[in-house]
Amino acid sequence: MANIYKPGQETPKSGQYEIVGPRGGRTGVERTSTAGNPLPPTEKAGQGYILVDPTKHRKP
Repeated sequence: MANIYKPGQETPKSGQYEIVGPRGGRTGVERTSTAGNPLPPTEKAGQGYILVDPTKHRKP
């Protein structure tokens, strides 16, 4: 299972994070966050985030 990150925790990798319930149930709601910034608050207590689409960088 994917790592579940808590709101306010430092974002490990830039990308799209989906909000999941306390037991890991997916909600379909996504937020974008960049590495090093805190993850935003969730809609309900006990929810967290999983990384669903990491940002892809192209080398010039």
